[in-house]
Amino acid sequence: MSSAWHEIRDQLMRSTSTFSFQRRFDAFRCSDTTLSKFRDPAAVLDALHRETGCADQKNLILAQLVGRAQADGECSDCALTMMLLALWPGLDAIRRRSLSRRLGAPDEVASDLLARTTEAIRSLDLRRVNRIAATILRNVERDMIRDRQREAARQSVASDVDPDEVAQEHGMLDPLLGRVQVQREVRRLIGSDATLVVRVAVDGFSQTEVAIELGLSEAATRKRYQRATDKLRNALREFA
Repeated sequence: MSSAWHEIRDQLMRSTSTFSFQRRFDAFRCSDTTLSKFRDPAAVLDALHRETGCADQKNLILAQLVGRAQADGECSDCALTMMLLALWPGLDAIRRRSLSRRLGAPDEVASDLLARTTEAIRSLDLRRVNRIAATILRNVERDMIRDRQREAARQSVASDVDPDEVAQEHGMLDPLLGRVQVQREVRRLIGSDATLVVRVAVDGFSQTEVAIELGLSEAATRKRYQRATDKLRNALREFA
């Protein structure tokens, strides 16, 4: 089913190359100083996905696209499509983690992920957000996990067998709860970079993906990850 997921991206990419899409893009880019220097949607996406580049500038581009996606008119869907493609590396990482957590079948996860992301873009309050990409991706993944936990809790209530007793008897722990505990403990040891370390070392996705999700440059992410892991290593030595 991974092919179906990538086919969705390919379809979105093809739509951005049509004449009608370019016409809608031209309709709003000329009035936006941040977007006016880009000749077409591909140039915008290239700037957003480039490993180098100013994170603040990328955030301004995303802010313009979110604003257009939330407005009325035919340009709204154009901006929404560009936002989905801009976030795609992060969405792909969430999809892979969701499948490993068994949050649903591949088609269900893909549909849920795109629906939640669309809603998050449409409802985002730009006045209260500093890093747009990181906020959207983090909130979508958090809500998917929480819904899974609530569903598991409902099923356990309906069951005649106490799931806590079964888990204790067989020595099993909910992997989602275990991850929360790990991140809490890492944060206690090294502070604010705990999320960065857990996403790379525990969740298993690249520093480039983390950089996109957190709105950082790849170079800054590498430095922070190295510094954080050194700090964690030193902290663990104290307990040895």
